[in-house]
Amino acid sequence: MALNGRKVAILVADYYEDMEFWYPYYRLKEEGAKVTVIGAEQSTFSSKHGLPAKSDIAVKDANINDFHALIIPGGYAPDHMRRSPDLIEFVREMFVGTKVIAAICHAGWVLASAGIINGKRITSFYSIKDDLVNAGGNWVDEEVVRDGTLITSRNPNDLPAFCKTIIATINELFD
Repeated sequence: MALNGRKVAILVADYYEDMEFWYPYYRLKEEGAKVTVIGAEQSTFSSKHGLPAKSDIAVKDANINDFHALIIPGGYAPDHMRRSPDLIEFVREMFVGTKVIAAICHAGWVLASAGIINGKRITSFYSIKDDLVNAGGNWVDEEVVRDGTLITSRNPNDLPAFCKTIIATINELFD
């Protein structure tokens, strides 16, 4: 199992995109990672399609030193996530701490709010391209883009490449 001993956080908020949360959640567990679900508060959140996901801890109780990587799913959840100053600060601290940060679809909004994409090569769902470019990102239309410790993808169709890149990057940086 490629990720034995690795710890990964995944953010959750209401209206998360089901596939973009559950696919990485189970894929990384399958590789042996310990996955912790983090929300703005410790609660149960509903996906776009009504599937519940419970956060293990509130972001105020999360410590970046406890994780190797952070995954941010898309859907409408990123618009809710970026309203939490604690959550945005956690993302920023993970970036400064050179942890792997992986964002898919609309999750680029969280990266922009955290102020970590200036000069970075990134991708996202096409409708937020202007937001990311205005935040200083160098947006490209590719299934997965890695720039240092930052990994981005466009939509659920990109999940296989997204997860492969997350796993490879964690192993490369924390081997």
